Amino acid sequence: MSYDAPFAGLKVVDLSQGIAGPYCAMLLAQHGAEVIKVESLGDGDWARTLGVRYGSHTAFSVVGNLGKRSIAVDLKTAAGKEVAWRLLKGADVFLEGFRPGVIKRLGFDYDAVAAREPRLLYLSISGFGQTGPLAERPAMDPVLQAYTGLMNENRGEDGIPHRVPVIVVDMSTALYAFQALSAALYARRDETRGRYIDISLMQSAAALQSIRLMACHLEGGTMKPGGAPGGVFQIADGWMSMVAINDRDWRSLCAAMEMPSLADEPRFADSTSRLANSDALYAILRPAFAREPWKVWSERLTRARLMHERLNSYADYIAQPHVKETGAVHWLCQAGFDAAVPMPGLPGLAPLKDGTLRGTAPVAGEHTRAILAGHGYAEAEIEALLAEGTVAAVRPA
Repeated sequence: MSYDAPFAGLKVVDLSQGIAGPYCAMLLAQHGAEVIKVESLGDGDWARTLGVRYGSHTAFSVVGNLGKRSIAVDLKTAAGKEVAWRLLKGADVFLEGFRPGVIKRLGFDYDAVAAREPRLLYLSISGFGQTGPLAERPAMDPVLQAYTGLMNENRGEDGIPHRVPVIVVDMSTALYAFQALSAALYARRDETRGRYIDISLMQSAAALQSIRLMACHLEGGTMKPGGAPGGVFQIADGWMSMVAINDRDWRSLCAAMEMPSLADEPRFADSTSRLANSDALYAILRPAFAREPWKVWSERLTRARLMHERLNSYADYIAQPHVKETGAVHWLCQAGFDAAVPMPGLPGLAPLKDGTLRGTAPVAGEHTRAILAGHGYAEAEIEALLAEGTVAAVRPA
């Protein structure tokens, strides 16, 4: 155990699929835990089929599985179940992400697992939780964006609710799950038994929106803007985000826009007035911003020490000198890809290095033989399991 690998020595068995559970388990691996990803035969984790495929991978499966080892097992067979029980022996953490009831039918519900491994921490991730009228409904990120109000709040100027294209519900669920597991692992030092942890995409989506949800409740259904001016503005060669949050910033903005008299306009003299007259304010600012390119606005607003930034694409972000100098993005070679792929660095952790376990996502079943051998299976037994189709072993392309 060290600051670089605080979870070294911990064993994690990961039956989750998609991104919320796998990303949580990936974070455990990045903190030093041994994570065994248990996948179904064939395609494996369904995240490997989301979006554009590159051999056994997609962007989802790479990001969600860095640092893990993979075994492909048919858990519906008796021999496959025995493999899973072998894997669970001595495990510290177990993750599953099936719809409520499925894991029990497979024979690996909390009571069954805890009976054999009483100190194990058992994490279930689901869409709506394990109980309640919607518990058995299938749900992914977009469904919970809709259900929890996120889409309704994310309206463009066209008034139409929009889905956030980043899978923010899945990712926040993974982070909340990792937080819960990390705290439980710390507490377990003084406990005689493990515990069951229930995390849902619904809980996580709502928790992520806590401030806006509370403000909308207090303010009659619509959260009032924090100040004006602020937002996204079209400029001569693209788009820019800018915010002037107080009276000092407002005066600085007027000077930067070469419109100093606007600062003394009674309609805009203080924050309350600017909010009350925001339509008139933006009718003046938007055409003024549109007249000059980014280079001009960046120079002026930087001198004025106002918060602003050009709207970048992901390619623009990766190419930024600041990103390159700080090593914010790592380039990693993965099976199935013709070139290295960009992976943002994980905050608070050492950089990912190409070719290492931490920097590599397995293909489904890549480590089947090694994992079985490490859990007491003789070579002849492994060959028998392969021959009968209980497990599958694949070499990365």
